[in-house]
Amino acid sequence: MNLAQAQPTNDRIVWLDVIRAFAILMVIGVHCIDPFYISPAMKGIPEYTQWAAIYGSFFRPSVPLFTMMTGLLLLPVRQPMGAFYKKRIFRILFPVLIWSFLYNMFPWFTGVLGLPKEIIGDFFCYTQGSESQALGDSLKDVAMIPFQFSFKENHMWYMYLLLGLYLYMPFFSAWIEKATNKEKQVFLGIWFVSLFLPYLQAYIAPLFGVNYLFGEATWNAYGLFYYFAGFNGYLILGHYMKQGNTWSLPKTILISVLLFGIGYYVTFNGFSAAAANPASTETDMELFFTFCSPNVAIMTIAVFLLLQKVRISNQTVIRLLANMTKCGFGIYIVHYFIVGPFFLLIGPSSLPIPLQVPLMAICIFAVAWAFTALMYKIFGKKTVYIMG
Repeated sequence: MNLAQAQPTNDRIVWLDVIRAFAILMVIGVHCIDPFYISPAMKGIPEYTQWAAIYGSFFRPSVPLFTMMTGLLLLPVRQPMGAFYKKRIFRILFPVLIWSFLYNMFPWFTGVLGLPKEIIGDFFCYTQGSESQALGDSLKDVAMIPFQFSFKENHMWYMYLLLGLYLYMPFFSAWIEKATNKEKQVFLGIWFVSLFLPYLQAYIAPLFGVNYLFGEATWNAYGLFYYFAGFNGYLILGHYMKQGNTWSLPKTILISVLLFGIGYYVTFNGFSAAAANPASTETDMELFFTFCSPNVAIMTIAVFLLLQKVRISNQTVIRLLANMTKCGFGIYIVHYFIVGPFFLLIGPSSLPIPLQVPLMAICIFAVAWAFTALMYKIFGKKTVYIMG
């Protein structure tokens, strides 16, 4: 399957828009789960905990899919370094700064409006129990924006990663352009081995009575596989898979289901075991949810392979997907503001628990999309400086 076959229009890769739609819904779904664990009203209720684990494991390919799409679209870099940085970095830098400021100043705004400070925890579940409406606390979080995100804009962690990937790509691109498919396969093979490092560190190192592996030490964080590890593997994986596959649809479905099933089994059972252990630390809880892990990688590959086979000929759907892609960054950047309110609306309702997370995700997606589209309607091309 080549790109010309994959798109019914001359200027769009429609299956890529489909992947983006799934990735956005998955990211929103991940954030919809947070209150299920943290909200005092839901915490400790077994059914909520169980379904949070089910959906949390299912949605893990979300961020890796975004990174693969970045590699697919931008590697190899065809622009001079300065032009690439200006187009890519500045386009997201201004919206990130603007919205990070708004997220962090929100607690102070609630105080100015005379609202109880508990509303901050209702909007941002990770702040529950530590809410503050003091101007000084908000300004302190604003001052930290160049260095770290806060729990009020928890999803912004990806923006720091994305900016780092953009900084890195012009250099990585030089190798991509010259490398053969075989060389790319070797890189991806070593990268896949590096994905096991979190598990080796957690389970194998203690068997030998050591705290570090492969040359890492208190004075060295850069071990044997360090230079092949991380999200850059997803970049090259997206680039490598952009031509699709020549498998039949039944074969693609079979392989995708097998890969996803294996990855999901490891992710769900590993996370559930950690969640059931009262002695588990936050690091233990996140171990099997780590994006750069073999179980999440094969789930991501499965989703990517399957959605590459999507064919859409309806022009209305194609235009909707194109608009969603245009608004995608804005949807991502604003959606976290309304996760809490929708949880308060849907969480305590009589709706069956298995339906609550999907309904929340769809509603939040629709509202964030409508808001971003409205911003484009009002501000036109200048919207890119606000919404990306």
